[in-house]
Amino acid sequence: MLKKIGFFVLFLASFWVSAQNEQLAFNYIDAGEYEKAVTILEELYIKNKQIYSDKLLYCYQQLKQYDKALKLIGELKVKYNNPTFLVEEGYVYQLQKKQSEADKKYEEALNEINKNPNYAYNLGSIFERKVLLEWALKAYENGQKVNPNINFDYQIALLQGQLGNLDLMLEKLLDYGYKNQENTALVQNQLSRFLMDDTEGTFAADIRKALLLKTQKSQDVYWNQFLSWFFVQQKEYGKAFVQEKSVYKRNPESFINIVTLAKMAIEEKQSEDAKTILAFVLENTQDLDLQMQAHHFLISMEIENAPQTDYIIIHQKLQELLKKYGVTPFSLDLQILTAHFEAFYLKQPELGKQLLQNTLNLPLNIRQQSKIKMELADIMVFDEKFNQAILFYAQVEENLKNDVLAHEASMKLAKANFYKKDFDWTLQQVKNLKQSSSLLIANDAVELFLLIQDNSVEDSLRVALQAYAKADLQLYQKKNEEALQSFLSILQKHKGESIEDETLLKVAKIYEQKKEYTTALNYYQNILENHKEGIYIDEALFFSAEIYKKHLMDNEKAKPLYEKMVLEHADSLYYTESRKQYRTLRGDTSI
Repeated sequence: MLKKIGFFVLFLASFWVSAQNEQLAFNYIDAGEYEKAVTILEELYIKNKQIYSDKLLYCYQQLKQYDKALKLIGELKVKYNNPTFLVEEGYVYQLQKKQSEADKKYEEALNEINKNPNYAYNLGSIFERKVLLEWALKAYENGQKVNPNINFDYQIALLQGQLGNLDLMLEKLLDYGYKNQENTALVQNQLSRFLMDDTEGTFAADIRKALLLKTQKSQDVYWNQFLSWFFVQQKEYGKAFVQEKSVYKRNPESFINIVTLAKMAIEEKQSEDAKTILAFVLENTQDLDLQMQAHHFLISMEIENAPQTDYIIIHQKLQELLKKYGVTPFSLDLQILTAHFEAFYLKQPELGKQLLQNTLNLPLNIRQQSKIKMELADIMVFDEKFNQAILFYAQVEENLKNDVLAHEASMKLAKANFYKKDFDWTLQQVKNLKQSSSLLIANDAVELFLLIQDNSVEDSLRVALQAYAKADLQLYQKKNEEALQSFLSILQKHKGESIEDETLLKVAKIYEQKKEYTTALNYYQNILENHKEGIYIDEALFFSAEIYKKHLMDNEKAKPLYEKMVLEHADSLYYTESRKQYRTLRGDTSI
């Protein structure tokens, strides 16, 4: 018994030492200390040839010890009889600039596929790892030629892309997706990667043309779905809707895709397309939930663009919808929208609070309760009941830990403390939110953190910051004219101070909302000229470009602003849209 225990202890000790040595060798490789790594790996290789041969061979190659590398490969060829070692042998010759000898070995490896087509995958993979793309292509193509039942279309497509043959890649990927429809998302992900790098817009044009041809030649709904996906990537929601209607006619179960499309159009401020889509939804569904979603989206858009004279009519519409669908958990979003409208637009926060307090008495789950409490807190902030608002936000944080809604509540809680002028506490909160998984929340947190930090250094009493917090609250309360005057007062009293660029941005946005575009542009220009090192340069560029393009119809002035965004602000939230608009103005997306 003691002998067995002793043997087991020795075995464990040997295993532990081997593991330690292995990790040490790998660390040496990572550090580029190949000679030290070789000393360890040669010992480990004697014990286990299969595990350590790759690392040892790599070290020999890095040290230019080609004779040792070839000797090692020779041993492995005898032991394992695998044609991948022919590639390794050829690669060693290539490293020695003996290209003709290398090519002979590569050809020899490819010939093995004729004997056994199953070798094609391993050979293709090793060629790819060594960035021998042309040889990898030959391996996959030879494999398919010898055995047509083997499918390497996906690998071949990606190799063609890497070789710059995007037209061949596109053709292969589309064929592969159609034959293997369960892998369509994989194909679309690859196309998305190439679209992201498509600065000239030519690849997008090629995809569009190829898919349009597919829909014309084939009646298969698959191509309509694919074309819809493409138009969504391009944010052309009206065109995506045309395709989704074709899908719906043959597959009524796809109706929810149309509702989702409407939501995306709304988020991208494409109101006319959204209205068209939502009208179709209301005409073609008896599903009460989808009807309510459509009404919710439509009336939300109406609220956003309505003059004050229309508020009474909008309120009546909301009341009629609540009467039609009932005050139940089923109509929760309509109730929240109504309460929000009553508080922020009709300036009757008590009406909104009362509606939501009644809603909380309904049988709701935790998430539904949290949505109600979030809106209640928003109204409390509007009514300057900051402590009550903070309490509700904190409850949402606690009840939905790590949820997106909880992160949103955390940011709103920080803003409530900011409006309350409790800047030190706000600073602590936004420090954590800077790492939020939500890019928008993280961006807002960084901006608020810098706002407080920058304006606390030169002004220990934070006079300008207090004035800014008051003006920002007025803006939150939709008291836009009062907010404008407050911000203008800050610019007058604190000219040249750190608070100036943030305030200029707020003033510019207010004038833009008032459709006083020339005045707005002047304030954006002030940021561009006098605050070049500030964090709002990308906003000033993008919003100026948008005004020129969408409101003043002056593409010549918009184009260089978008171009500057693309060239100098790749990390901006507005980079993707700027790139798209810039390409459009250059005419790159036309077929």
